[in-house]
Amino acid sequence: MPETVNQKAIITVVGQDCVGIIARVATELAALNVNINDISQTILQDVFTMIMLVDIQSMQLDIKELADKMETLGNDMGLAIRVQHAGIFKAMHRV
Repeated sequence: MPETVNQKAIITVVGQDCVGIIARVATELAALNVNINDISQTILQDVFTMIMLVDIQSMQLDIKELADKMETLGNDMGLAIRVQHAGIFKAMHRV
């Protein structure tokens, strides 16, 4: 079955590494009924980087509200958290 891009978003997280980043981001997403489909994270010389593919189908917010909530969480944690609709992300990175 083909993946429906219109129900997916890409979330990126970048900032100084500290304990609990994945836990706090995942907890916030779960509270918003957003499912993490795939996740990749690494630490580059004390800089935490993470990218997630999430399913937003069951979310009760629109993507702008999700982006605002995640940005606020990022600000509270000293991180840059960005949300992009997967369709836009794919169009921007098409070769």
